[in-house]
Amino acid sequence: MQNLEKYSVELEGIDIRFNEPLSQYTYTKVGGAADFLVFPRNRYELARIVKLANRENIPWLVLGNSSNIIVRDGGIRGFVIMFDKLNNVTVDGYTIEAEAGANLTQTTRIALHHSLTGFEFACGIPGSVGGAVFMNAGAYGGEIGHVLVSCKVLTPEGEIKNLDARDMRFGYRHSLIQETGDIVISAKFGLAPGVHQNIHQEMERLTYLRELKQPLEYPSCGSVFKRPLGHFAGQLISEAGLKGYRIGGVEVSEKHAGFMINVDHGTASDYEKLIAHVIKTVKEHSGVTLEREVRIIGEA
Repeated sequence: MQNLEKYSVELEGIDIRFNEPLSQYTYTKVGGAADFLVFPRNRYELARIVKLANRENIPWLVLGNSSNIIVRDGGIRGFVIMFDKLNNVTVDGYTIEAEAGANLTQTTRIALHHSLTGFEFACGIPGSVGGAVFMNAGAYGGEIGHVLVSCKVLTPEGEIKNLDARDMRFGYRHSLIQETGDIVISAKFGLAPGVHQNIHQEMERLTYLRELKQPLEYPSCGSVFKRPLGHFAGQLISEAGLKGYRIGGVEVSEKHAGFMINVDHGTASDYEKLIAHVIKTVKEHSGVTLEREVRIIGEA
């Protein structure tokens, strides 16, 4: 990329890193370099970045905190925006407002601190608030669409607007903003008053179940596949004899076949090949075509 000095001047005061390896930031510990990796502190810095990128015809995307994403080994051209510094969380009565970079698990713990119930289901979901709204993340019978009141988004043109939860077209791991290209910058959640001890016990129970069933001790991209209608992806993969199957440094978890873990310096290419093999093998064994939940982005 050219004009590095020019962009540095125009984005003065914003944390910007050039040719930065994304493997240092992804949950999978894979991924090539970003041309420009930027960490805006507020929505105004975010708007400056997007407007510069649009004016200069430079591609840009928001990586969130990359918990359900595989970044290809060739990296990502243009601006990669991370929301690590957009992480403020406030409580007003029974409403929690969180910036998109806020850690989802930590946000549920703030709800616990204020004895607010309704967010327990998310207490162990890795990732950011923005990514959770984008994916309509869920677990144990709950999902973001059940508690979201509204969200503030940045449009691809760099404008900021509010979206009501009723307009989000939530579905299974789906929201409207997957279609529009809008970027969540903050979200409001409507909760209810509860008993602190009961909320805490439920969160402890769900955390125990997650730790019991999932390979949290290894780098991974979380749940790889969506739940097929009438089936469970992990069960189908296990029945196809794929537990422990490995390509390069990435293998299907022995603990939960719905997860693929980076056990030995795996690459994004290893992940992609393993995903393709699992889809093919499960289709041959059960007739069910698995659909990816994890997003794969970047250049090969």
